[in-house]
Amino acid sequence: MSLKRSSGRISRHPVIVCGEGRRVPFLLDGSPAEGIEGEAVSSAMVAAGFPVFGHSSRDGSPQGIFCANGQCSQCNLIIDGVLLKSCIVPLREGMDVRTVEGMPVLADLPGPDVPPPVRMDLDVLVIGAGPAGLAAAVELGRIGVRTLVVDDKEKPGGKLVLQTHKFFGSEEDCHAGTRGIEIADLLAEEVAALPSVDLWLGTTALAAYSDGCVCLRRGDSIAIARPRFLLVASGARERSLAFPGNTLPGVFGAGAFQTLVNRDRVRCSDRLFVVGGGNVGLIASYHALQAGMTVVGLAEALPRCGGYKVHEDKIRRLGVPVHTSSTVLAAFGDERLEAVTVCAVDGSFAPVPGTERSYAVDTLLIAVGLEPVDEFYRKAVTYGIPAECAGDAEEIAEASAAMFSGRIRGLEIACRLGACSADVPSNWVEKAAVLKSPGGKVFPAAQPRERQGVFPVLHCTQEIPCNPCMTICPKNLIGTKGHPILGIPEYSEGCIGCGKCVEICPGLAITLVDFRKSVSRPVVTMPFELCTGDLAEGREVDVTDAAGNLLGEGIIRSIRSRPGGRNTTLLGIEVDGDWASRAAGIRVQEPGASAPLTGVLEPPMADDAIICRCERVTAGTLRALLRSGVRDLNEIKALTRCGFGACGGKTCRPLLARLCREERIPAAEITLLTERPLFAETRLGSFAGRSGE
Repeated sequence: MSLKRSSGRISRHPVIVCGEGRRVPFLLDGSPAEGIEGEAVSSAMVAAGFPVFGHSSRDGSPQGIFCANGQCSQCNLIIDGVLLKSCIVPLREGMDVRTVEGMPVLADLPGPDVPPPVRMDLDVLVIGAGPAGLAAAVELGRIGVRTLVVDDKEKPGGKLVLQTHKFFGSEEDCHAGTRGIEIADLLAEEVAALPSVDLWLGTTALAAYSDGCVCLRRGDSIAIARPRFLLVASGARERSLAFPGNTLPGVFGAGAFQTLVNRDRVRCSDRLFVVGGGNVGLIASYHALQAGMTVVGLAEALPRCGGYKVHEDKIRRLGVPVHTSSTVLAAFGDERLEAVTVCAVDGSFAPVPGTERSYAVDTLLIAVGLEPVDEFYRKAVTYGIPAECAGDAEEIAEASAAMFSGRIRGLEIACRLGACSADVPSNWVEKAAVLKSPGGKVFPAAQPRERQGVFPVLHCTQEIPCNPCMTICPKNLIGTKGHPILGIPEYSEGCIGCGKCVEICPGLAITLVDFRKSVSRPVVTMPFELCTGDLAEGREVDVTDAAGNLLGEGIIRSIRSRPGGRNTTLLGIEVDGDWASRAAGIRVQEPGASAPLTGVLEPPMADDAIICRCERVTAGTLRALLRSGVRDLNEIKALTRCGFGACGGKTCRPLLARLCREERIPAAEITLLTERPLFAETRLGSFAGRSGE
């Protein structure tokens, strides 16, 4: 079993610009290599064809990226003699990068000169420059509140900088219909224009102290801030999943994959499989297709995907199989992922014998939910620091909801500090609840029967918070059944065929059917957001309905993008008039791309699954201790080192809690792991101040 894995750069993409950035040389294990200045060192490694970052000192297992967000320690490399998380270190010319083989041997280097810690007072400290943090800063800045926003990344926007798709929600309230990468720039520009707001990038919040201060690390320097109020908008970290082979290089969190592909333009995969049918997994699948990769399939343990139906439909239309009531059993490979075995699960999520099937893949995306990064908030509350959470740190939801919750928190904090007397408008609270709404009821599709004129077909049949099609129609012909944002959109007569609703729809769920030139062979205008290099007028294509079922062949009659539009190509497809109103997309992936291997790879025992990535502690080891009566997780930590590793227990803590639930141990009997006082590794010299003298 051998599967060649692609590496290198994405050369073309329908939305993002490729080929930008200054190429710089660096040393990789003593040999010359090249990357893009300022990108994460981890991304430069993968682009150079090195997905393996070293081998564990515990069991010799290969190590590679998992989260690419500074939350785990799987990407540790020795950079200029110092062991660092390479996913948050920008690449610089001439860096000496070395993989970690066993226990790292570090250079005996003097640390850089560091000034003594500085102290500062401010009104509000915002941790996190994602959608919630930036939106809160805008609200605070408009009122004139002295605000400092800190983020450990080199660019503001949080997960927005990874999102190439158009957003749902309300166009007025959260830029619905605009791509996430563009929303990040819009929010950053608003913050930059506010004189009372400062933004510190490359800055990590390290600790909250009992005297009301917060420790920040900016480069190698330390700042001690005393805020009157703390807003934690630090987002979420990805959940891991326990199965044999779950730590092989090539098993990524979906967010790590989006970081490599959409932020750093790294082609990290040829063939991938996705586990998890929420919005994150569905969107990551679509992003892979946009980058020209083959998505072999997606498995969701529930009988129905939890993400928006329009997200599921658009990957089905493009040829991606969605396997509900299914999960991954095991991943296989020596130094990196080469295959996965999946199976069906019953109502109790237990594997169904005889349903196993194996697929040759080089990447497995784990998209099984998110955990709030709220440790800082809890510590602040313990020490009596006035604090609130916003965005995913408060409640996992879409980025549109995070922006609105940030606005609300910003105004609430300004009022609590006495800088503003206005209460939060009641309709803001209602809008926030609407934007947090998960996908609701699905209604039967209502297909138009007329075969004359031109009209839109709205393939959106699920209640989700979205209204761009209603706000952009120049003749106000699209309304809603029921709630103005959550209701199912409906069309009234009078369409002029402008196609603006087709172009703006975040779910790519609107087509325009035109019978004006031919009743038997009308032209259907469809949205298309993949590269069009292989398409040409006159080419025959397979046309599908909204759920990906094949309808028949169509002929491309036009390929156009509106000047000043939204980077959505409009394909004019001539189709059979009998099913024109059901046509929703074209198939891109051939069915053979998703065919399983002829034999099934037998998974190892489930007890072999790794729970603690850093210290390589298995599920079997932990189960044995729980069954022997151990209930204090700190005792388990002392006995096994589970939670003792460089990530600080961030990735294993949720898996350990799940293991306790599987063993049916009441939560009241469990003593949780004690959290570390520092939330990120820091050199001791940075706290003391250090100079060459």
